[in-house]
Amino acid sequence: MAASTTPNTAPAAPAGKRDRTHYLYIAVIAAVALGIAVGLIWPDLGVELKPLGTGFVNLIKMMISPIIFCTIVLGIGSVRKAAKVGAVGGIALGYFLVMSLVALGIGLVVGNILEPGTGLQITEAVKNAGHGQVDSEALPPVDFVLSIIPKTLVSAFTEQQVLQTLLVALLSGFALQAMGSAGQPILRGVEHIQRLVFRILGMVMWAAPIGSFGAIAAVTGSAGIDALKQLAILMLGFYVTCFLFVFLVLGALLRIVAGLNILTLFKYLGREFLLILSTSSSESALPRLIAKMEHLGVSKPVVGITVPTGYSFNLDGTMIYMTMASLFVADAMGTPMAVSEQIPLLLFLLLASKGAAGVTGAGLATLAGGLQSHKPALVDGVGLIVGIDRFMSEARALTNFAGNAVATVLIGTWTKEIDKERVQLVLAGGLPFDEQTLLDEGDAVLAEVPEQREDGEKELAKA
Repeated sequence: MAASTTPNTAPAAPAGKRDRTHYLYIAVIAAVALGIAVGLIWPDLGVELKPLGTGFVNLIKMMISPIIFCTIVLGIGSVRKAAKVGAVGGIALGYFLVMSLVALGIGLVVGNILEPGTGLQITEAVKNAGHGQVDSEALPPVDFVLSIIPKTLVSAFTEQQVLQTLLVALLSGFALQAMGSAGQPILRGVEHIQRLVFRILGMVMWAAPIGSFGAIAAVTGSAGIDALKQLAILMLGFYVTCFLFVFLVLGALLRIVAGLNILTLFKYLGREFLLILSTSSSESALPRLIAKMEHLGVSKPVVGITVPTGYSFNLDGTMIYMTMASLFVADAMGTPMAVSEQIPLLLFLLLASKGAAGVTGAGLATLAGGLQSHKPALVDGVGLIVGIDRFMSEARALTNFAGNAVATVLIGTWTKEIDKERVQLVLAGGLPFDEQTLLDEGDAVLAEVPEQREDGEKELAKA
């Protein structure tokens, strides 16, 4: 009976609340515009406002580990066969590897056509800035794999390591799955914790205008217009490449595999794109992407595995960035690389990017660390792009986010873990997302028994 009442309550609950959050995101847009103005007119003041943006992003990051844990435990705990989860993970990792190679290939072609670094001068200050970006926290592949294992069961949550949280959540989910009916009380408890965490996240989002203002003002004030003029070719080339990758490659895949228009999906995720644009961090939208993909109709196991793993392994924007930036640096140093030299370097950077997953400023740090290990002479030129890296990080983060959103839908389609009727209903605006709780009102009842949950979601999609 609870499932039958869900279609009447779920769409109605968020209808009144959505208007309130609508004003919130209008405020974010205004804050971004004001931040740009402050950064250009009073650059020193803009830089001083950086803690506002940092504080807001840290508030979001605070919620990531508990949300990932709850999502995966609930998803796996409600699935009867563990093989289904393994299949999802295998397909996801295979897809991530293929798309990373595609992104590298596209960046390679565009970078060789533009040759943006030719003619720039390398000074001692630039050399020092480049070496300063070599991040000691970036790990080689073997150490990176070992770092996925947390020191304790609890440290995975306290150290903000997404993959460690993912491992603990997978183990917990499989354990609860093996417990059968005895694990149902624990699942209900985890579900209540998830609802609490999402409600807290909804409250935190009201600080988005303040965080966006501080982040944009700091970026604009520190780089300024001069950096944009000097390296406009590289920036524009990178932006265009990301645009082509998202709308041609990802758009075609989404249309062919899932039958969806990528613009429709992006309209549904519009607030998340705005949040990323204003904070320069794709991590700020990770919890909301999990909630929205589940609301869209993708099953909990697919969302819980694909999204967190994708944030470490499916970095399409970062791949394009490292390709074009490495070619830019080589040209600027007066030592352009032949294709036979480019491919081994880029494959090395592909592995190095996994070792730097989760490191602050991972794009530039990974580039510098990879060049230091593979071709040290090129590190001197990394300093040339330090000034505009934050502007390029906008497109990098947006592309990474778009890639993970599309990947979740594609993997849900391939594994037949997506409710296509509900997808159409949600994207058409017939089932609004609850911005206050980030959860559907009927989920608490339907999560306990898998059969009831599936039946309830089908009824909900037909409403």
